[in-house]
Amino acid sequence: MKPALYTLALLAPLTAVAQTSSSTEVYGVLDAGVVAERGCQSDCASTRLDSGIASGSRLGVRGREDLGGGTAAVYTVEAGVLNDTGVSDQNGKLFGRQAFVGLDGPLGLVTLGRQYNLVYEALTEVGDPFHGGMAGSAANLVGYTTKRYDNTVKYQSPRSRSGLIGSVIYSFGESPYNSKVNRAYGATLGYEKGGINLSISHQRKDNLLDATGTTPPVDQSARNTLVAANVDFGRFVGYAAYGHSKGDGSMQWDETNPYGAVAQRDPSTNSHDVLVGVAVPMGATTLLASYIHKDDRTLADRDANQIAVGASYAFSKRTSMYTSFAKIQNRNGAAYSVGNASNRGSGDRAINIGLKHAF
Repeated sequence: MKPALYTLALLAPLTAVAQTSSSTEVYGVLDAGVVAERGCQSDCASTRLDSGIASGSRLGVRGREDLGGGTAAVYTVEAGVLNDTGVSDQNGKLFGRQAFVGLDGPLGLVTLGRQYNLVYEALTEVGDPFHGGMAGSAANLVGYTTKRYDNTVKYQSPRSRSGLIGSVIYSFGESPYNSKVNRAYGATLGYEKGGINLSISHQRKDNLLDATGTTPPVDQSARNTLVAANVDFGRFVGYAAYGHSKGDGSMQWDETNPYGAVAQRDPSTNSHDVLVGVAVPMGATTLLASYIHKDDRTLADRDANQIAVGASYAFSKRTSMYTSFAKIQNRNGAAYSVGNASNRGSGDRAINIGLKHAF
């Protein structure tokens, strides 16, 4: 073989590898503003600078490599940042927001790692006009157990021509005693077409806390079911959600109890939540409003109501300014608080104003 042809033969596999399409993107969100909280027993009647109010501040890297045959390797690592102080969010985890790797192909997407749970995704992306941020966040009252699961396998189907899409997750509890301890699993069925966005989600998290591995006689699992929808009517978008949370840990809760003796430390273990809301675009401005009622079905009858209003103004596609106000009416010793995308809050009312930039 001639030297030139021999060289080309050696380089052919390298050329094929080089032609494989791949991409890597660095992205992020920086969000900061002023928060004023009122209504707790003490230590919350203050005004402070906070971060991650409308959207959690973050710095991430995501990528995709074409493997051929319509299949690609994908990955994301995303760190939460409290940019008012420069420290990490999510209790100091390096990539506390997301960290996963997976394969995306004609049959769907499979990812492995730390990922969002499906009920929280449906609540913030479909049912809440505030999308889980600002003082009006639906997560102040609507149950979802926890935002993210570690050690999670997630499958998402391709979107059908009719607009249907489904997802399932399984989170390994990784207990040395019992495979059921702290495991979680769930599923979502969604529909998005023609300005209509619907989702039905259910999840279960087993909270077997016996350190010896003995199964407690009483079911301690947390179960959350959510039906969420939004419809674009042209001049406004209407939002609605109905949730049922049952079991220990099914409701997020501030264990420090900022309301003192007037409230109870234990959250509801059986509640029904109803949300209605609206987003009204007016040029670069979008007006927001929502109302949430929590119906506590336990004997304690610790109901709560939240009313919220807000507005955002887009300077560009990546930079916006926002403001919001929310108030929670707690009944019979309930202790829910007004938070935002990154802070659970410490009072029954709050107002915030801030600036967000995405890159």
